[in-house]
Amino acid sequence: NISFRSWHANHLSMSFSPMSSKNPRSSFGNASRIDYGTGHETNFAAWLYCLAEMGIIKEEDYHAVVARVFVKYLEWMRNLQMVYCSEPAGSLGVWGLDDYHFLPFIFGSSQLIDHKYMKPKSIHNDDDILDNFSSEYMYLSCIGFVKTVKKGLFPEHSPLLDDLSGVPNWKKVNSGLLKMYKVDVLEKVPIMQHFLFGWLIKWEE
Repeated sequence: NISFRSWHANHLSMSFSPMSSKNPRSSFGNASRIDYGTGHETNFAAWLYCLAEMGIIKEEDYHAVVARVFVKYLEWMRNLQMVYCSEPAGSLGVWGLDDYHFLPFIFGSSQLIDHKYMKPKSIHNDDDILDNFSSEYMYLSCIGFVKTVKKGLFPEHSPLLDDLSGVPNWKKVNSGLLKMYKVDVLEKVPIMQHFLFGWLIKWEE
């Protein structure tokens, strides 16, 4: 939907001043290609990191930054994806976690570490778990969204997420996702070639 270009130009120009970092503007997809992916999501996380490095976000704010700010960003981007039908940028397709997002799975699995009753296999319990707890737990919200937008059997359209449901605990899920994020996002040239480095986020060879 090419009207995304108008939204991108008009809305972001009102939301962020020209003096703002490139990161927030790059967090909402590419207006030329009309796409969105994990690189754009990483730009948003980098912007929050810069605010923390500058002391604007304090350590006591960290939980709220993820639970409120990032969650609101996630909801906003899902809405844009549905309205403007943006293309997934650099998606791994069926072998990825999600066509557009990665970080909410990391944050969400961290949130569930040491949970008394919720296990990785609980994602298959649509009626009791997903319906009742998706609003409380980010990982479950992600699974619920995937099941809403993708049709067919879960192991067929999301085999990687299905494999993760067989991991014995959330700590292992989380550590595995962190390693995967480093390899599949942070070390991917097509993604990081567009990333802005500077005095707050330095390039290290």
